[in-house]
Amino acid sequence: MADPLISVVIPAYNHERFVGAAVESVLEQSYSDLELIVVDDGSTDRTGDVVRSFTDPRLRYYHQENQDAFNTINRGISLARGRYLAILNSDDVFVRNRLERLLAICREHDFVCLFSDVVPIDDGGNEFTDPAFGWNRWHRDNRSFYFACGDLYTGFLHGNFMVTTSNLFMTADAARQVGPFSPLRYLHDYDFIFRMLLAFPERVGYAADEKLLYYRIHGGNTLSEAAIKGREQDRELIRKYVLAKIPEAWRGYVAAGSDRLVTLERELTEVRRSLQPPAAQGVRLALRTLGKAVQVWVKKKWTDKPGGSER
Repeated sequence: MADPLISVVIPAYNHERFVGAAVESVLEQSYSDLELIVVDDGSTDRTGDVVRSFTDPRLRYYHQENQDAFNTINRGISLARGRYLAILNSDDVFVRNRLERLLAICREHDFVCLFSDVVPIDDGGNEFTDPAFGWNRWHRDNRSFYFACGDLYTGFLHGNFMVTTSNLFMTADAARQVGPFSPLRYLHDYDFIFRMLLAFPERVGYAADEKLLYYRIHGGNTLSEAAIKGREQDRELIRKYVLAKIPEAWRGYVAAGSDRLVTLERELTEVRRSLQPPAAQGVRLALRTLGKAVQVWVKKKWTDKPGGSER
C-alpha cells in the first residue's frame, strides 16, 4: 500500500466500552486516505478483542506491556507513515469531518499544528450542556482569556484550552522536530503544545469556532491523589514555560520572585487556617473537636453520678 497522507494513533488501555466508538470514528471519516494505528498498552479487559474485530485494512493493532500513555503515544508515532499525525484517546470520538476540516485549514494557513474546540460528553455519549457544569465553566474561562489576549502562548499559560492529546493534529515533520511526549503522566499534552509553540510560534492554529472532537468526561472522575499530582506538574510546567519566554538575563529574577509568591501564598493559607475558629477549618477538624467535647461531657456526667468515680 502507498503511504497514507494521515496517520491516526490511538493509545488504548482498558476501554472496552469506548474503544469501538473511537475506532469507528476514525475509519468512518469523510477523508479516507489514512491509516489507524492502535497501540494497546497492556489492557486487561476486552479492549484488544474489540479492536481486532474490525477488518478494515487501514487498521494496524499492536499490543505491549503497560508503559503509560506517553510511551504508548510515542510508539504509535514511531510506527506512523503519514505526512500528518493525529492522536485519539481510546475513550474519545472524532466528529466525522474532523480530519478533512483540519487538513484544509492547515493547508490554507500553512499551519504545522492545529486543534479545534471540543464537545464534552459523558459515559453514555450525552453532551454536558449545562453552562454551570464545572468543566464547562473551566473551559469557557480559558477560552475567554485567550480571546481577550489573542495570543496562544499566553492563553495556554492561563489554562489548557486544547484540553487533550486527542485534539492534536500536526505534520509528522513538526512532531519529529518537537520531539517525543515527555514522561508526565497527567500533562504530557500540555507540555507538548508549549514545545510546539516555541518551535513554531507563528504556525500553530486554533479552530476556535469548530467543535470537531467529542471529549469524554467520566462520571467516576473524583478528586484524588491524581488531582494533587496533576496540579504539582501544572505548577512546574507553568514556571518552566514562563521562564522560556523571558530573556536569559532576567530569568533569575523572575524565577526567584515567582517562587517567593508561591511560598507566600502557602504561608498565607496556613496562617488564615490557624486563625479561623475550629468549625471553619474543615469538617474533619470540627468533628474531632465535637468528639472531644462529647468525651469530656460523658466523663463529667459519669463522675457527677452518686458513687461515680473517674476511670
